[in-house]
Amino acid sequence: MRKYSIIIPVYNRPDEIAELLASLVKQTYQQFEVLIIEDGSSKRCDHIVEQFEGMLALHYVYQANTGQGFARNAGFRLAKGDYFIVFDSDVIVPPQYLAQLDRALQQNFLDAFGGPDAASEDFSPMQKAISYAMTSFFTTGGIRGKKGGVGDFQPRSFNMGISRATFEQTQGFAKRDMGEDVEFSLRMKTLGLKVGLVEEAFVYHKRRGNFRDFYKQIFSFGRTRLVLRAYNPNILKPIHTFPAVFTVGCLSLLLWYVVFPPFFLLGSSLLGLYLLLIWIDASKQNKSIGIGLLSIVAVFVQLFGYGFGFLYQLLWRKK
Repeated sequence: MRKYSIIIPVYNRPDEIAELLASLVKQTYQQFEVLIIEDGSSKRCDHIVEQFEGMLALHYVYQANTGQGFARNAGFRLAKGDYFIVFDSDVIVPPQYLAQLDRALQQNFLDAFGGPDAASEDFSPMQKAISYAMTSFFTTGGIRGKKGGVGDFQPRSFNMGISRATFEQTQGFAKRDMGEDVEFSLRMKTLGLKVGLVEEAFVYHKRRGNFRDFYKQIFSFGRTRLVLRAYNPNILKPIHTFPAVFTVGCLSLLLWYVVFPPFFLLGSSLLGLYLLLIWIDASKQNKSIGIGLLSIVAVFVQLFGYGFGFLYQLLWRKK
C-alpha cells in the first residue's frame, strides 16, 4: 500500500497538468500514487498523462461532470494510500514537499492538514502580484489562516490532505463547488478532528493569469462566504466583512469630497498610507519596485472583487 495518494481533479485545463506532473516526478519521497480525475472535460488531458506513464504510479479516470468537490471524493474512493492529498491543477509541487510532509506528520499526527502557497521565482510579475494579494497579511490573505495570520487555520483545496480514517468518517466534501473546502474544513473541526497547518509543505500556486479572470474568481469567493451560512451559521466572522467595508469606503470617498471635505482628506490619507504599506511590503518580498506597484493593483482587484461579490449576495441574491 502506498502511503500517500495524490488526487487532482481537472476540468478543461490540460495545459496545467504537464507542469504539475513534472514536479511530482522530482519528489525526493517516492511512496505515493497519483489519481487524475477528469471531471467531464471537453478538453481532455489523457494524452498528457500518458507521457508520464512509467515515471509515476498514475491512474487516470474520466467521468461525467460532478464538480470539483465530488470529483475529489471519487478519487478518495479509489485511493490506496493512508493519506489523501488534494492539489489544484494550477500548482507546482517543490521536490521536498512529500519528504517534509511525512516528517511533520510523524512528529505530530493530524487527521487533516493544509499547507501554504507561494510564488515561484520564475513566475511572471502578474502572477507574483496576484500571489502577494492572496497571501499577504495586509489583505484577505490574513484571513485565509496561517501561523501569525488572522483566525483559525482552515485547509484549502489547492493544498490539503486528510487521513483515510477521516474520509471514512466524513465521506469527504459535501458540496460540489463554491467554498466546498471551507465547509469541509469547518465540519472536520466541529467533529473534533485534529486539523493543522504543515508550514513546510508549501506549493507554488499559479492562480489566474490576468486581472479580469482574477476578479471573476474573487467575486465568486465573496459570494461564497455568505452562501456557506446555510451549511454552518458560524462560518461568517466580522473579519470577513473587511473587503466589503473597504469597497464601500473607497466608493464613498467621492461623496465625502462633495459633502464634507475633511472626511475626504482623512479617508484618502488613510487609504494612501495603506497602499504605501502594500507597496513597501510587496516590493521587499519580491525584491522589485515594479512588482510592488503591480501588487497595489492586484490588492484593489482582490478587495473590490470580494467586496462586490459579498455585497451582491447580501443585497440581491440572498440565497
